[in-house]
Order: sequence, then structure tokens, then C-alpha cells
Amino acid sequence: MMLRAFALSLTLLTGLLSGFAQATVLQRPISLDTGNGELFGSLLLPKSDTPVPVVLIISGSGPTDRDGNNPEGGRNDSLKRLAWVLAKHNIASVRYDKRGVAASLAATPNERNLSVEAYVADAVAWSHKLAADPRLGPLILLGHSEGALIASLAAPQANAAAVISLAGSARPIDQVLRQQLGNRLPPPLMLRSNELLDSLKAGRPAPNVPPQLQVIFRPSVQPYLISLFRQDPAQAFAALKMPALIIQGSHDIQVSVDDARQLKAAKPDAELALIEGMNHVMRIVPNDVKRQLASYKDPNLPLAAELSTRILGFIGTLAAR
Repeated sequence: MMLRAFALSLTLLTGLLSGFAQATVLQRPISLDTGNGELFGSLLLPKSDTPVPVVLIISGSGPTDRDGNNPEGGRNDSLKRLAWVLAKHNIASVRYDKRGVAASLAATPNERNLSVEAYVADAVAWSHKLAADPRLGPLILLGHSEGALIASLAAPQANAAAVISLAGSARPIDQVLRQQLGNRLPPPLMLRSNELLDSLKAGRPAPNVPPQLQVIFRPSVQPYLISLFRQDPAQAFAALKMPALIIQGSHDIQVSVDDARQLKAAKPDAELALIEGMNHVMRIVPNDVKRQLASYKDPNLPLAAELSTRILGFIGTLAAR
């Protein structure tokens, strides 16, 4: 009976402590009036008597939302879970829906009007808003996948204290697409795909897109691709003057370890963290296609432990630099 009573007391105490820990983190919606549409996001702010570091989390390509979820790829809550890891270690964060996505759809409802430059301007505007908040200290830009490019381009104007590239490509994205499509398309379609890529790379809209390639090269997305293909991720990363951290998983089926090494070569003073077994959605998953794809739709899988360790360690050293 005494053992059962002790176990019950311990369970109640654990619940109370857990509730107290959550109560010390302020979770609020946050919005930004860009002057060209309103963007919506989520703020996690640990309770503190002094300003805390804040991470602006920038999501990846397409309709990926603030939590790291994509209606075309599934719900995994990768960025949401990462934000909570930060909050529990006294680091604030803001993650937001990009213009044209989820709650921020109305800011740019027609994808013909999207551009890398607009995404960068939005990241800079968010950064300025956070810099004006007395509760917040040093700003770190963290970009996942294509968001890593946006973070690199925005950081100088945002006066960021640091940049974290998480699963970011080092190569221009047209090169990445050529490689990915080359492994999947039959020769006639690959030939047409290369012609479309050549046209967009040269800044020209590409007509006559075959039905099989519409999902990638549909006319409405071509203006965005033209703006994207102008960018050189390694060059943007090399131009950064602030501390930077590169994180890449060995089991990422979308971005390779070679990309991470190229980013490191472009900015030799950046830290490089290669996480064994981690995939694109930050989970430890076997290098098996079925298991990989399943992880994109499983929000209950824990984040890779080393991911948290490396990010927290990097942010913890910023004050000493």
C-alpha cells in the first residue's frame, strides 16, 4: 500500500512539474504587416527576467507551413517540435507561414507573384520586428531545406547574430532538379525537362510543358523558379560574416552530405554537424524508401537527439564569441 501511495504521489508530482514547465513558456500567435499582405506565425517565449535568444525558423519549399508540414508531403511537425525543444532550453522562437501558404495564403494568393526576393524581404521584416521586442536578445536565423537559402540571403540585412543551415543545398536548385529528375524520368521526358530548365535558368518562361512535368514546371510556378534559379546557395552562405552552423543528416534523401561539405568549403569558419542516420525531416530513420516516406507523415517520431544537442550547443557559445 505504501509503495502504491508513493508511486501515485510521484506520478502527481511529475505531472505538476511538467505542467509548471509548460506554464513557463508563453505560446502566442504573432503576425506581421508587411505593407504587402499580413503574415501569421507562432511565438514561443520562455519566461525570463532577462532577454533570451530568439530563433526565426524559416520553412522549406512549396506549401510547407510553419510547423514543417506540407499538404503534398504529409504532417510530421518537425519545425514545431524543434521550436519546443528550443523553448524548453530558454530559447525563444518564431515560426511563420510564408506568404501564399496556410494562414498567410491571402498575402499572395496567386503563386505567379511569389519570388525568392519577397521571401527574403519577409524574413528581414520579421527580424526587425523581433529586434524591437525588449524581451528578445540575439537573433538567429534557422532555415530548413530551401529556407536555408532564404536565411543566408536575409541574414546580412536582418543583422542576425548567427545562421543555421538545416538540410540546405549548396548547389543552385536547377542543378539539384536535373540530378533528381535524371534518376526518375525516361530519356524523352528528361530531354524536355532539361530544355525547360535551360529556359528558366536563362530567365525565360518555358511554354509547352508536358502533362507529366506540370507538377514541377506548371506556368504559374515558373516566375518563382526563375527567381530561385538565379540564386547560388554556396555563394550566399560564403558571404555571411556572422557565425554559422551547417547541419546535415546522412540519411536525407533530398539533400546530400556533399552539399553540407560544399557549404563548409564555401565558409570554412562555419561549424559542420553531420548526423548519422538523420533524414530530411530530422528523424533517425533507416535508409529505406518506405520507412523514409512514412516518417514524413509521422509527427510522433522523436527528433534526432544530436540535432538538439548541436543547435543548443551552438547557440550557447554565441555569447562567448
